[in-house]
Amino acid sequence: MSFTLINPDSLGAPRGYSNGVLTEAGGRLLFIAGQVAWDRQQRIVSEDIVEQFDRALANVIAVVTEADGRPDQIARIVIYVTNKLEYLEHQRSIGQRYQARMGKHFPAMVLVEVKSLLDDKAKVEIEAVAVLSS
Repeated sequence: MSFTLINPDSLGAPRGYSNGVLTEAGGRLLFIAGQVAWDRQQRIVSEDIVEQFDRALANVIAVVTEADGRPDQIARIVIYVTNKLEYLEHQRSIGQRYQARMGKHFPAMVLVEVKSLLDDKAKVEIEAVAVLSS
């Protein structure tokens, strides 16, 4: 399954995401539930936002892999954070963790600040949509 990234000049050059992702019909859609930084026992792995981001993204990728997909087949990511300023303060480290897991693949993304998440210790939750080969 291939993606065409849609980034109109009128929106400026995106950094770390794409404005749109176009793919042909015929793939399998995988909707990944929001993933927090839980380990196997469903405990938050760290209080650090960078560690939480890394684990939440790893959990998203685990779902994609379990469905016989690859990280580069993720078409859309929604990142929920409980503190946007904390996220922005650690953006460089978060970006490094992102690239370690996703390489230079930048799907359509959104960052949303929320009051709280399901687990009171969670600072980050990531949901995604992947388009897998038929």
